[in-house]
Amino acid sequence: MKYLVTDDSKLARLSLVKSLKTHVQDAEIFQATNGAEAVEIVKEHKPDIVFLDLTMPVMDGYEALPKILEAYPNAKIVVISADIQEKAKEKVIALGAQLHVQKPINADKMQDILDIL
Repeated sequence: MKYLVTDDSKLARLSLVKSLKTHVQDAEIFQATNGAEAVEIVKEHKPDIVFLDLTMPVMDGYEALPKILEAYPNAKIVVISADIQEKAKEKVIALGAQLHVQKPINADKMQDILDIL
């Protein structure tokens, strides 16, 4: 499977990748630092699961989410954000995300996410 981890924080990306690698072997994992990069990676590599932060420079997660789904409708999008307000959660689900999960992600949370997807 292919995964895309999108976050402007290098530490957040590394933490998420580490948690992901705990549960999946032989995965192709791509990384993006903003929504615009994520959209381009999705167009080229068609990842099965996209982990997407909301607050990023250049293009935020709210703007990137529909563009990602337009580029690859089969992508499953998991929003990983510190913004846990109900309004934010409702908005990303309405835009097509499968899940909205609070940062930070550890191995246990990652297992829960993968079980749901």
